[in-house]
Amino acid sequence: MRTGITQALERYRRAFAVFSPGQKVVAIVGTGALLLAAFMVFRWASAPSYAPLYTNLSAEDASAVVEQLDADGVSYEIGGGGGTISVPRDEVYSTRISLSGEGIPSGSGDSGYALLDGQDISTSQFKEQTDFKRAMEGELASTIEAIDGVDTAVVHLALPPKQVFAEEQDPATASVLVDTRAGAQLGPDQVQAVVNLVASSIDGLDPTKVTVADSTGRVLSEGGESEGGVSSSRTRQVDDYQDQLSSKAQAMLDRIYGPGNSSVQVTAILDFDKVTTQSTTYGKAKKAPVLAESAQSETYSGGAGAASPGGVIGPDAQMETGATGGDGSYGNSSSVRENGIDKVVEQSETAPGSVESLHAAVVVDTNADVTVDATEINSLVSSAIGLNPDRGDTIETSAVPFDTSVADATAAELAAAKAADAKAARNTWIRNGALGGLVLLLVGLAWRHSRKHAKARQDATTYVVEQLRMEQAERTALQAQRDEAATALALSPVEAGAGAGDGMYDELVSLVERQPDEVASLLRGWLVERP
Repeated sequence: MRTGITQALERYRRAFAVFSPGQKVVAIVGTGALLLAAFMVFRWASAPSYAPLYTNLSAEDASAVVEQLDADGVSYEIGGGGGTISVPRDEVYSTRISLSGEGIPSGSGDSGYALLDGQDISTSQFKEQTDFKRAMEGELASTIEAIDGVDTAVVHLALPPKQVFAEEQDPATASVLVDTRAGAQLGPDQVQAVVNLVASSIDGLDPTKVTVADSTGRVLSEGGESEGGVSSSRTRQVDDYQDQLSSKAQAMLDRIYGPGNSSVQVTAILDFDKVTTQSTTYGKAKKAPVLAESAQSETYSGGAGAASPGGVIGPDAQMETGATGGDGSYGNSSSVRENGIDKVVEQSETAPGSVESLHAAVVVDTNADVTVDATEINSLVSSAIGLNPDRGDTIETSAVPFDTSVADATAAELAAAKAADAKAARNTWIRNGALGGLVLLLVGLAWRHSRKHAKARQDATTYVVEQLRMEQAERTALQAQRDEAATALALSPVEAGAGAGDGMYDELVSLVERQPDEVASLLRGWLVERP
């Protein structure tokens, strides 16, 4: 096998020696490119696939994990701002078990209810309350981080102690700081969700006492008695209602005048006051039943000439008496009757958000080849969005030329960008095609050159073999003649020499069959040196 490898290398060396300088450069560059491609493919195929080992690690735990991985000789990658460590996918579970045996990670960054695991009977009340507050803060932070777009959340709670003998307790408050991912921003609904989550998790916490801010310092939801959240909700409600009406009117005008030839804007004034009305109506009944009745009567009479004591208490606390004469009489009577009548009590409550008035403005582009009828447009738009003139709703329609310079510039930029992308893609295809064609051309040239040399070697070998066979036939005929002439003679030294020549001829034939390339190169050199 060693001899075969040596002969193959020697054959390649001689074949490379007969190449022209250009062929040698092509052969070297092509061989280097093939080796580089094979190396890149091997490296890509042999590169391990990484999977997360731990995520959201604290700085202390990440440092301990990295040190242990270095000591164990396990390759790893660090990502997620240093909190995520990845190892080869097939080593994730074994590495995790090994690190757990070493007590890594130690859980120094643990929060939430895990803080309450270390409490015992000797824990003071202050430490117990502090750990509970820290646990609630950690649990709320983890819950808020589960919201889409939130990267990190920090929650601070202010839980005043309850006063036993006080009628009014100090209110609990909370503040939340959220850090969103790059390009993400919390919407009003998500902010309200954060407020509700925190308020619902703490006993006695009013949602108005929760303040939410982002990492840029912008307040997303104010606490206290501020109605910023309510105002924001009302603003969104008004905007949504206006957009809905504008979309309906715009869709109708686009079908009439074509897209981009008209514009509609609707302004809605909504009443967010909550009104409660109660009214009582009494009906008329011809025969009303008696519900309650009472009667009272009092009578007094006195004889003629009789004296009756009487008088008024004076300032001196003495009773003044006098006598009265004549006939005396007194009578008093009263009657109260309550009859049942029809009574209707109505209570109505007006929900906030009713429409006070609507105002619409319609503009049509005069550059478009359309006929503008302001009366018809007003009628159509009024019917589409429900304008009520009796309510004070208004609509205005105008025909003015639109400024399309920005749209034209944008369209031109988009067209230029598409053309540039198409050109870049075309150039890429051309470059790749040229490189592929060049590689194929080099391979074809190398193959043709090798075929040419192989054919030349085969022709030379065939020529040498044929010549040797012809010489062998001639020698055989000559030997036959000599055998016939010397049948009675003894073997002479000349014939012995002929037998030795036959042996040399056999060796030469076997040499040609074993090493045809070397024999062909030797003959080619003899032909070149021939005068």
